[in-house]
Amino acid sequence: MKPITRGWLSRAKEDLEVVERIIDAAHLTNIVAFHCQQTIEKTFKSVIEENGDEVPGIHNLVRLYNLIKNRLAVKIDELVLKEISDVYIEARYPGELGLLPYGIPTIEDAQRFYNIAQTVYFNIKEQLNQLEGKIKQT
Repeated sequence: MKPITRGWLSRAKEDLEVVERIIDAAHLTNIVAFHCQQTIEKTFKSVIEENGDEVPGIHNLVRLYNLIKNRLAVKIDELVLKEISDVYIEARYPGELGLLPYGIPTIEDAQRFYNIAQTVYFNIKEQLNQLEGKIKQT
């Protein structure tokens, strides 16, 4: 695995660790959503980097996913990615409050986003590690 790919994955893991520390704080659910989005974005960008493509300066998870989905063993619900991207915008830009029908994410939303971010991170990291192992064997 390329060092830059490892760098993207390391940063994604840091975002997951932030979420683990604040997941139960009801007043921080928008921050949980932000870091879940960042985890997924950085994980997707690790795949782009590993494949030697130019990493685009975009944050939209659906657009990033569409760039890599044919290379992934795991399939991800694009509606969920859109939801997380929308909440990410709200977390960064308070004027966008209300992208969810009820405002900021609930604790249940935050937990769901965290579970998705974990799944994406660990599945893609495992896939990249397996590819690295196959390359070393040849």
